[in-house]
Amino acid sequence: MQVNPKINLTFAAGLRSILRQDPDVIMIGEIRDRETAEIAIHASLTGHLVFSTLHTNDAASAATRLIDMGIEPFLVASSVVAVLAQRLLRQVCSDCKQPYHPDDEELIRLGIVPPRMRPTFYRGAGCPACSQTGYRGRTGIFELLVLDDEIRRLIGNKADSGLIRQAATAKGMVTLKDEGADKVFHGITTTEELMRITQQEVEI
Repeated sequence: MQVNPKINLTFAAGLRSILRQDPDVIMIGEIRDRETAEIAIHASLTGHLVFSTLHTNDAASAATRLIDMGIEPFLVASSVVAVLAQRLLRQVCSDCKQPYHPDDEELIRLGIVPPRMRPTFYRGAGCPACSQTGYRGRTGIFELLVLDDEIRRLIGNKADSGLIRQAATAKGMVTLKDEGADKVFHGITTTEELMRITQQEVEI
């Protein structure tokens, strides 16, 4: 459905119209304001499967962003099932990639204690195939936060995203940075690209 505020067909009005059709699954392009968030939460609580996107730093920040929009914490905790954060990283150009051994500082930036044996990383030297950038193509990194009782309790108590992330990683959640570091180790991307991307806001 294409919104058109000139005829009062706003995002929220369109959502209400869709809900009256009693769909099983609803896809909302993006939650941008409190009104849209409230409708999405209400739809979820009344048995609809709702998918949407939200701009935030990582998966753990989604709950705090909804709360900052004005949604009650207990409603967020009871309606959200899971959050998937994603980013695209530039890939090292396969035509000009060159091996090198990272120094201690680079490994520490990746959250790794420098080992005795240096791993081999790759970076692009620049060539006509990649327009001298050293990168060609993109690859995705993902972070899946599944809400369990502990995470719901933290959200209900208005815990900050750091505490939510800590609890999730303790249960095995792989962060964007961790998955990106794995791609650095496999020569798919670079530390510089990973640091650039993971410090930006993501769409979930």
